This record gives sequence, structure tokens and C-alpha cells, in this order.
Amino acid sequence: MIEYWHNPRCSKSRAGLALLEENGAKIEIRKYLDDAPSAEDIRAAQQRLGIPAIEMMRTGEKRFKELGLSKTTPDDDLIAAMAANPILIERPLAISGGKAFIGRPPENLLGLL
Repeated sequence: MIEYWHNPRCSKSRAGLALLEENGAKIEIRKYLDDAPSAEDIRAAQQRLGIPAIEMMRTGEKRFKELGLSKTTPDDDLIAAMAANPILIERPLAISGGKAFIGRPPENLLGLL
């Protein structure tokens, strides 16, 4: 089962979901803007991604600048910001077992199959 952090209004998120479905993946959709992941959920995803927190953020979002965040902000602060402002989480994000991938480009998600 793949947990899919999805924003239906995002074309990349829709494309990633379609790609996984076309390849027969069993998917549990989490509309993360409505069902915000906790800091613990985000930290677990980050560990599976194997990247710094900044790399799983939408740094171009207006909210990122409003919060005074930067590429040098500590991971704990970035994770707390994502938990409080899920719009900052890069999408789509897919998690299965011990692995996770960000679907930019959507083909990255095929690593879970």
C-alpha cells in the first residue's frame, strides 16, 4: 500500500496519482491540506526520503517567506512549519514501507513499485 500525500488541484500530483494507478499500485490517498501530517509524520517521511527538510519544502510559496524561513533554518523548525502550514510540503509525496519519493517529476514515484 502506498500512502499518497495528494493535492487534487496540483497537476503534478494528479499526474503522479494517474501514473501509479496505471501501474496497478494500491494507493491510500491523504489530502494533506485537509488532513495535515503531524511533525512526527513529516519527520518519518523525511527519514524515508533521506533528504534534509528544506528539500521537501515548497520554498517558493508566499507562506515560506512570510514565516521568515530560509535554506539555513534548522530542520526541526522547518518540520514544525510544515506541520502548521501543510501548503509548504512539496507534492506529491508517496510513502511505502521504508521508502518515500517526491513526484517531481512524477516518474520518480515508480521507485515505490
